[in-house]
Amino acid sequence: MGFRENLKAELTYSDMLVKELAKLSGVKKQTIDSYLREKNNIPSIEAGVKIAQALGVSVEYLVTGNEKKQSKELKEINNDVQVIARLAEQLDDEKRKFVIDFIKWLKSRNIDKSSHKDYKGTKNTKR
Repeated sequence: MGFRENLKAELTYSDMLVKELAKLSGVKKQTIDSYLREKNNIPSIEAGVKIAQALGVSVEYLVTGNEKKQSKELKEINNDVQVIARLAEQLDDEKRKFVIDFIKWLKSRNIDKSSHKDYKGTKNTKR
């Protein structure tokens, strides 16, 4: 499989629309559409990196379909995902759908650690 097929598969797997990928990656929607439509249209290195980062995969995976060796940190993340999946399997359909919807909601919020602030409640006191 090539870039086009891997990009399509990853969008499906991620349950992400092209317009969402465009927003997350900073690559124009029309450009991504052309990668999906035209068989031999491969992005520049810069665009490929942005798309891969937005999808949470390596550029190597998008181009070849093969992952390079995973770092220890990535393996730990994958282990966490496997724990979530095992726990979700034990839920009934309604609760599992709730968990999936919640994870999709969190993903849509696109909050990263660097932009997260700890807000403390304040009392509205009148003097």
